[in-house]
Amino acid sequence: MSLKTPKLTVVGAGPGDPELITLKAIKAIQAADVIMYDALINEALLEYASAGVEKIFVGKRKGCYRYQQEQINEIIVSRANSDGHVVRLKGGDPYIFGRGSEEIEYAQQFGLETAVVPGISSAMAVPAYQGIPLTKRGASESFWVITGTTKSHQISTDVALAAKSSATIVILMGMGKLDEIVALFSAENKQKIPVAIIQNGTTESEKSGFGTIETISQIVKEKQLSSPAIIVIGKVVDQRNILDKVQHQIQIKQAL
Repeated sequence: MSLKTPKLTVVGAGPGDPELITLKAIKAIQAADVIMYDALINEALLEYASAGVEKIFVGKRKGCYRYQQEQINEIIVSRANSDGHVVRLKGGDPYIFGRGSEEIEYAQQFGLETAVVPGISSAMAVPAYQGIPLTKRGASESFWVITGTTKSHQISTDVALAAKSSATIVILMGMGKLDEIVALFSAENKQKIPVAIIQNGTTESEKSGFGTIETISQIVKEKQLSSPAIIVIGKVVDQRNILDKVQHQIQIKQAL
């Protein structure tokens, strides 16, 4: 057993761009004895780790799990007791559909010291990179962030509630339920509401498609968009075009 204090720090790695990480997160990575990381993190962040630190991939890719959540919990406790400080590096923010709280609760049951470092969520950063403000006076007074797929692999019932709202709707993990999402918004006569789908947001492999509730399914097929992606629904999606026009006008004036 290690002489170091067994500790778990759950760290948010941000949405993909390796520069969108906090200083506190970097310090946690540098102080780690073991790093357990997910598929959605940018692996460039692992370069902050000290030499010789073991890095364990525990994420999933295309629905294939390297470890089940129960196994991940057990590894956290085991490696904290044997090595000391375990950093659990998770994409986005670990408390926004990241199961970070579950891992903290499990670790605390075994007497581990615990800490959390918040991260920049893709729900906010990815639309911002595309020039989409989630709120704007006259267009949206609030926003919802919803998981598209629940633990039982069903569409969240909150999507139906959100379809009745005038808020901006951000749906994570919803690509497999896109047809159901479209049907719910169509049932509320919102076929013309703007929609953005952004795959691998804030990274070099980012792809996107823009349309409306009635056209987005076809656009997804044409552009071959797939997970991981976020879905943004609401009038604010059109702000992207407005901001692009303003930026273009500024560039013209600067060139004169």
